Amino acid sequence: MNPEASDLDAVDRNLLRLLQEDGRRTTLDLAARVGLSPTGTSLRVKRLFREGYITAVRAVLDPAKIGRGTLVF
Repeated sequence: MNPEASDLDAVDRNLLRLLQEDGRRTTLDLAARVGLSPTGTSLRVKRLFREGYITAVRAVLDPAKIGRGTLVF
């Protein structure tokens, strides 16, 4: 196990799991699901970004929908 991962408690791990499932979740939704206040949840998510546990939030596009067809390497 990565030594840094041991710094994460159950709430942090739950937040990471929830955001991995849907990165668009609101702070209010996350707070309700992990049992913290919205402020506490927001602070934790900001810390997870700051400490590099979350590196980015991305949109995955459907190439066909945006007129790009198939990309082959």
